[in-house]
Amino acid sequence: MTVALRKINEDNYEECLNLRTSVSDERFVDPVAWSLAEAWVFYDASRPFAIYADDTLVGYVLMYIGENNPQIINFMIDSNFQKRGYGLAAAKLCIEYLCTEYSANRISLPVERENILAQNFWKKIGFEMSDDIEDDYIFMRFYVSED
Repeated sequence: MTVALRKINEDNYEECLNLRTSVSDERFVDPVAWSLAEAWVFYDASRPFAIYADDTLVGYVLMYIGENNPQIINFMIDSNFQKRGYGLAAAKLCIEYLCTEYSANRISLPVERENILAQNFWKKIGFEMSDDIEDDYIFMRFYVSED
């Protein structure tokens, strides 16, 4: 199984709009339509991608690259494809993308305070809790090592 980030275009945007997270996660993840609208408004600083496992669409991510503050804003794996390792593989691809394309040395990630599952997921990848809180979001940080 190969997980990849692919640009969203006329061939896959409708399928992206049909992605759904689990019911327990609905209040924590923006619908793809909302996220794509946000990416369109903030076009210069937004990078939306479809997440594929081989040729199957399994998720969506929106990354922000403005103000020299790379962030993973909206990340979701469709409920039909969770717990298969796709999220972990895609999260690592997001980090690699931001480091390679935008020379990120720190990546931020807003997570709702109540979303303990997401916080634990991102901690496994190396994100740390910060003291930065905006609205009801805690910003987690990933610091890129200089190996």
